[in-house]
Amino acid sequence: FVLMCSPVVSKGYDVFGFGYFDVKLDGGSDNEAWDYRYERRFDYSLYEIGPSSYEFFNIKPFAGIEGTSDSAYFLIAGVYLDENIGTLLAGESSNFIFSPSFGTGYYQDGDGKKLGNSIEFRTTLEISYQLKNNNRIGLSFGHISNANLGANNPGVEILSLSYQVAY
Repeated sequence: FVLMCSPVVSKGYDVFGFGYFDVKLDGGSDNEAWDYRYERRFDYSLYEIGPSSYEFFNIKPFAGIEGTSDSAYFLIAGVYLDENIGTLLAGESSNFIFSPSFGTGYYQDGDGKKLGNSIEFRTTLEISYQLKNNNRIGLSFGHISNANLGANNPGVEILSLSYQVAY
């Protein structure tokens, strides 16, 4: 059991995030709240992009739940990439990891921001730093919107920090 939970044989990450919901780059916001997030990122490749000699851009699944201090929640499933920035840019491995993701799910606004539909989409860009024990500390910027499926589509931006535990 101990060996299976060891970072040496890790198969993915449990992501615990905390951030700011409805952050606006222009300084204006009408429904800011604290954002809490849990994701299970699976280390299982659904699709590989790139030459067969190098596993470049492995598309992998994730599932999670996101909630706010305004009692809103978002159940989400989607795909992500996990690419070493050093390998990607300079051909040498580094401790910095780039992890963009895309997902869709069910949104319940609670007392929070009305996003115009129960079905919402989230895109996220994340950079994390891999620690010696394979756990990571990350910074992400995400956007949730309904892709104009609803009568209105105000969207929301989220800035968050995360601690990612290898499993």
